[in-house]
Amino acid sequence: MKTVPNNSWKNVSEIDLIYKTKIKNSQKPHVTSSQYAYSLIKDCWDPGKIEFLEQFKVLLLNQSNKVLGIYEASSGGITSTVVDVRLLFAAALKAGAAGLIIAHNHPSGNVLPSEQDKHITKKISMAGEVLDIKLLDHLIVTSEHYYSFADQGAL
Repeated sequence: MKTVPNNSWKNVSEIDLIYKTKIKNSQKPHVTSSQYAYSLIKDCWDPGKIEFLEQFKVLLLNQSNKVLGIYEASSGGITSTVVDVRLLFAAALKAGAAGLIIAHNHPSGNVLPSEQDKHITKKISMAGEVLDIKLLDHLIVTSEHYYSFADQGAL
């Protein structure tokens, strides 16, 4: 009896990328300043966590700097959180983002960037350059104020 080869390998899985939103483009917030980005991000932060544990969020923007969504990239401990840059950009690519504003909080209330903050900013900026997704700003937020890498010329 002759064995028939299994030809199922010929059926390659198809990947289909789709972005669905229930909000009209005209109703999406338009980011024009770090202060406005801070207010948008702060409104989406759990007030019980902003002074308790460190979290890292990403504001995904289209070509016109209109908000596509906010992605929580990580949630960590009292003094740090780990960001997987691959997952961050997977979310950005899936949303069709052209720009990013990254943000994380400092539960201590100190908004000055650490060396780790500077390092992750550079790493995300460089990865974005390769993918043509521009890092527009990195905000360090507290419940009362923020630090903007872009406003301080540190981007």
